[in-house]
Order: sequence, then C-alpha cells, then structure tokens
Amino acid sequence: MVPKRIHFQSSVDFPDPRDAMAEGVLAVGGLLDVGTLYTAYSMGIFPWPHPDYPLLWFSPEKRGIIEFKNIHIPHSFEKFLRQRAGDFEITIDRAFPQVVRECSKQPRPGQQGTWILPGMVKAYIDFHKAGYAHSLEVWHNQQLVGGIYGVFVKGVFSGESMFYKSPNASKLALYQLIQVLKSWGLEWMDIQMVTPVTASFGGSYLSREEFLQKLKTTQEENESSEFPWPC
Repeated sequence: MVPKRIHFQSSVDFPDPRDAMAEGVLAVGGLLDVGTLYTAYSMGIFPWPHPDYPLLWFSPEKRGIIEFKNIHIPHSFEKFLRQRAGDFEITIDRAFPQVVRECSKQPRPGQQGTWILPGMVKAYIDFHKAGYAHSLEVWHNQQLVGGIYGVFVKGVFSGESMFYKSPNASKLALYQLIQVLKSWGLEWMDIQMVTPVTASFGGSYLSREEFLQKLKTTQEENESSEFPWPC
C-alpha cells in the first residue's frame, strides 16, 4: 500500500526529541490519531500508554535498533529454519487487526497487563488503513500462530510488538520481516527497546543523538522512494 502524500495535523506540538525528561518522557496528552502518530514517528517519538496516566510520548535516552549487516541467527533458530520453516506460510498485511489484538494478549515476563490498550488497538488499525502500519503473519494449518506489527514512516520501520502461539513463530516473523526490508534496500529497523529475542538477533542500543541522526539520514535517502507494501 502506498500512502497518500498529504500534510498531517498533529494534536500535540512535540518539542525537540532531545528535550525529553527523565525516563524519556517527552510530551503528555493529545490524541492517538493518524496525524499525531505520523508526526511522532517521523520525529523518532512513540506513544507508550500507562494505565491511570494521561497518554505519554517517549524519546528515550537509549534507542534499540537492529542493523541488518550485524544480524546474528541463534543456532537453535537456524536449525528451525532448516528443518521446519517450510511448514509455515508467511503473509504481509493479511490480518493486521488480529495481529495487534494477539500482541495485546501476549504474556510479557516481568509485566502485568499490557500497554496495548483498546485505544491503541483502534489507533493502529486506523494507522494501518491510512497505509502507515503493517503486519507480517505466520500461519500453520491456516491458523495464525505468530506475527509482528509496526509502523513504516519515511522509509523507517519501527517494530511495535510481536506474538507467538507456536515455538519460534515470533522469531520467524521477525526474521522474515528483516528479509523483506533488506530486499527493499533498507539497512536497519527501529525496535525501541532491546528484548532477549531482539538481542539474540543482534539488536543493540544507540544513544538518542545517534538514533536521531540515523533517522534523519535514512529519511532523506528515502524521501522519494516508494515501497511495495501490499494493498
């Protein structure tokens, strides 16, 4: 899907991402509408709702990314790729709402509940309909067993969340997403925070300044590019 090139209005007048407060909080309030999300991600900012708090927008001091040239495939997953990857079907944007909802139900070690609240689900489905949020699905016997979703703005993919119902299904989703992005000539993806799974693939942290410079450079390189997301 090629999004329409229109000027978006943001409900938040975001300050410079470098001006974030403690723990990366940059702004409070606003709406989770398409214009605000587009503006936020284009500036390297993302929402992270917390129950009982107003909507919080973040620009953390350290930002997780995966550099595709530094990809590391864990030995156990490499074995899975050789022996079982052919048993699964991979699709893009076939079941975006379902992927987001499954991610909201995925247990997270050390966390209670989920940050993917009902308002977030609706917001990202709307963002998907506008052409800026995408999912990659993993199917087995016609059942959705894994997936990942994220945001693609100005040539940068920002991974939001993934889930699995079958061993290695979320890793397969991440691996296949990376292959797609690499095939389009992209060199890295934003993962916001490094988790054990993304660390096992070579995920690492950049300083806020390094990330913002990388973001700007990539956006400028892809300013006139179009990417073949399915419609």
